[in-house]
Amino acid sequence: MIPYGKHYIDEDDIQAVVDVLRSGFLTQGPTIAEFENAFSHYVGSKYAVAVSSCTAGLHLAAIAAGLGPGDTLITSPITFVASANAGLYAGGNVAFADINPITVNMDPAALAACLEDNPRTKVVVPVHFAGLPCEMEAIKNVCDRAEAVVVEDAAHALGATYNNGQRVGSCCYSLMTVFSLHPVKTIAAGEGGVITTNDESTYRLLIRLRSHGITKLDDRFIIKEQAFTEKVPNPWYYEMQELGFHYRITDIQCALALSQLSKLDEFLKKRTEIAEKYDAAFAGSGYLKPFQSGKRHISGNHIYTLCIEFDKIGISRQKLMRCLKECGIGTQVHYLPVPMHPFYIQRGHNMAHLPQAANYYANTLTIPLFYSLSASDQGFIIDQLGNVLGYLLKKEELK
Repeated sequence: MIPYGKHYIDEDDIQAVVDVLRSGFLTQGPTIAEFENAFSHYVGSKYAVAVSSCTAGLHLAAIAAGLGPGDTLITSPITFVASANAGLYAGGNVAFADINPITVNMDPAALAACLEDNPRTKVVVPVHFAGLPCEMEAIKNVCDRAEAVVVEDAAHALGATYNNGQRVGSCCYSLMTVFSLHPVKTIAAGEGGVITTNDESTYRLLIRLRSHGITKLDDRFIIKEQAFTEKVPNPWYYEMQELGFHYRITDIQCALALSQLSKLDEFLKKRTEIAEKYDAAFAGSGYLKPFQSGKRHISGNHIYTLCIEFDKIGISRQKLMRCLKECGIGTQVHYLPVPMHPFYIQRGHNMAHLPQAANYYANTLTIPLFYSLSASDQGFIIDQLGNVLGYLLKKEELK
């Protein structure tokens, strides 16, 4: 079975983990800072904070951006649920802005309308879907007018670049950017996430929030009579200054992520080549239309999605996926729109004001894209997609 996505691990990665296992630190050690420094250098930010997952990063970012009860977080409906859940974790409300039908990213005009409908919006979370950066300059301008903080969800977009040439994560359009280190992403840590920012006070807050809200770095103590003896800091003393969380990542995970980061450019080059080969193969198809075609050079190319008008051709997505599975090809759908999940329906959400997202969901299919996908396997996928569709269409005609 060819999966839709998978991680790639080599002997260097394994040795990096073994080295940490044999060291004196499994967690809260020097490898975490080493990885954070390398990561911030790569994306071009001043600071990076590694955490236990991208979901944890989004949660902390929402808090650090000031989201609280009565405030609203706006995000895309076409994303994993964590992008929206972060707003609820912080005690706020959630709203959704519709997507651009070609890029599958948040539409700045739809965001402007959503902001008008939600005047208490504190945070906007644009999602760089499939690795393609959103129209961040336009989104930032809209958010500035509404006095909303921008937090980029870059779970798919490590290595992607904006039109201005800066990398996603440089935070040139946002207060914070959040990445994923899940195994199916471009680099893996097993589980993990990273928050980048250029704001020192935000960085210091994130460091505390990741570890129970306890003082870190050189944060000033509040209860000085407990903290000092004869004006000398007490070596055992620390303070919990706000309600934080146990969202720490381990040195073991960061050792793997650091080794993977050294291969990131190689990973990105191969992913771009695979995506462009798909684009060329499907360019003349009457039934298979790639989303985001022509933008592979700036994308992280995390996944590859096709537009297939299932109702128009009279074939169900379920039947096509089942037939492809029988051929040994794994496929997926990214994503079930967040407002369609029972939890969000129960909170009053629906797709009535999100026609582009609804249309996208009805007609999308994700096919395999990962670093170790061979040329022969990709050729097999392209051929089988055509063969299976042709077979199913012929069966429909004979009915």
